[in-house]
Amino acid sequence: MALAAGLFRLAQGRVRGVSPGLLAVFSVWFLLVAGPSCSPATHAHTAQAAPSAGQSSESLSLASAPDRPEHALAKVPVTPADPQWGNVDAPVTLVEVSDFECPFCARVQPTLEALKRHYGPQQLRLVWKHRPLPFHQSARPAHEVAAAVQMLAGSTAFFAFHDRAFANQRALSRENLELWSAQVGVERQALQTWLDSGKPAHKVADDIALADSIGAFGTPAFRINGVTLAGAQPLEAFTQIIDEQLTAAKQLSLAGTPARQLYPLLTAKNYVEPTPTKDEPEPEDTTLWNVPVLPGDPVLGPADALVTIVQFSEYQCPYCKRVEETLAQLSKQYAKDVRIVWKDSPLPFHERALPAALLARFAFEKRGNQAFWKLHDALFSSQPKLDDQDLRELAEQQGFAWSQVEAAIGARKGMSKIEESQQLADDFQVRGTPHFFINGRRLVGAQPLASFTGLVDEQLAQARALTERGVPRSKVFAELMKVAQNPPPPQQKHLPPPADAASRGKASAPVVIQVFSDFQCPFCKRVSPTLGELEQEFGGSLRIVWRHLPLPFHPHAQLAAEAAQEALAQRGS
Repeated sequence: MALAAGLFRLAQGRVRGVSPGLLAVFSVWFLLVAGPSCSPATHAHTAQAAPSAGQSSESLSLASAPDRPEHALAKVPVTPADPQWGNVDAPVTLVEVSDFECPFCARVQPTLEALKRHYGPQQLRLVWKHRPLPFHQSARPAHEVAAAVQMLAGSTAFFAFHDRAFANQRALSRENLELWSAQVGVERQALQTWLDSGKPAHKVADDIALADSIGAFGTPAFRINGVTLAGAQPLEAFTQIIDEQLTAAKQLSLAGTPARQLYPLLTAKNYVEPTPTKDEPEPEDTTLWNVPVLPGDPVLGPADALVTIVQFSEYQCPYCKRVEETLAQLSKQYAKDVRIVWKDSPLPFHERALPAALLARFAFEKRGNQAFWKLHDALFSSQPKLDDQDLRELAEQQGFAWSQVEAAIGARKGMSKIEESQQLADDFQVRGTPHFFINGRRLVGAQPLASFTGLVDEQLAQARALTERGVPRSKVFAELMKVAQNPPPPQQKHLPPPADAASRGKASAPVVIQVFSDFQCPFCKRVSPTLGELEQEFGGSLRIVWRHLPLPFHPHAQLAAEAAQEALAQRGS
């Protein structure tokens, strides 16, 4: 029991100083030793383990993945929770780290099919690991649905879904994801229930952490019995490694090595530790940053608090939800001395984060701080249930008419304030959520309470020293920000304008302004008259060059950019 409890704390991330990859391995080990009830994926596999009459060996290899604890503890771990094709004791295991929206991942799929035909399920096992890249805005939801399909219906259904997703990379809409799930045997209601449980999201997150730990930062990436192969390589690159590993496995087998030990032994021999970059903890940022508290920012706590915690967060992120309890403890412990300032930072791969943020902004605009924080708490309590019906129930519980709320969300009222916060997040290099600045000192992630109190106590001491010198409590934050640093200016680079870009002005103009812009961005619209004035003032001395930068959280920007580009192609600048 003590071991199980320790492993459970480790799996939950309560033990500090452990790499994400190792956490993923121990999480899987705990699921294996704790029993089937801890792993829904185990149910899916064992339910299909016995083949029906006439079932082929290939379909059996897709359907079943018996527990192999040795494989779960290998350098590149493989568990029953992973989609698999091929015999679990095949002498060669090819682990694919992939992204449904990546064109190179799609390009390599025919090669993988050729490998399956050539070697067959007795010699080759294929294992899938999720790695949706953050700049592929449709990838994360597709991966979470695929993970749910695996958990509910097993590997056969997963790979059928997988084939549909890769065949329709530019159409990874929620409607299509649900359609493909139904086509492979997963009903919509069951899919939604499983997605709401958060288990598919956690599986995807675990795979991403594992990919980072083994150095698979791009896609597609492969580990063949631990041997690294990166990118959409030709067939010969795969067969050379596989043939070498078949020979090595045969030698081990002749020496008496059991089949189930081949994968961990060969992987341990072949695996090369990645250069420690991402997994190394970054040095503590001791800079005092001038992150402003702006009009329209929701604030919780006294106006004359000595410590201001600026929080960049969003409502669909599980880590943001986890840290809310810690923030509540801070508010209680430092009731007179801490205020919390909310800044919206909805991540593009969380499709329900923005509607939830717009709902909270609606509450703030209508009824102020108190209404905002009540709805804020309700949204986090509801997570991961944030669909329209869930938002409607939450809004009506707070006394808002859904017709008004729905219209506000549809019109994206409050979006300018959200974009203002996102621009600040970019300026101050806020790469994920939750992210905090405590009197300007950076703190990243859902840290334990002690990490917060350490910084709060340090900042309290400095703030009290200011009050002892006569600075009023209400002016302490402003006084600290006088010596804080603003965001570093953008790095200067010589960037020649593309010859085929849309432009206005003479090609020989001595000054060229390249505008990276988005047709749905209100700030881009706001600067357009300024550019016109510059052109009038400087005439032939100025050339304006347009560069497309449609932001992922602007749903119509990409299509508008494509339409504009087609106009350029047909009729010029």
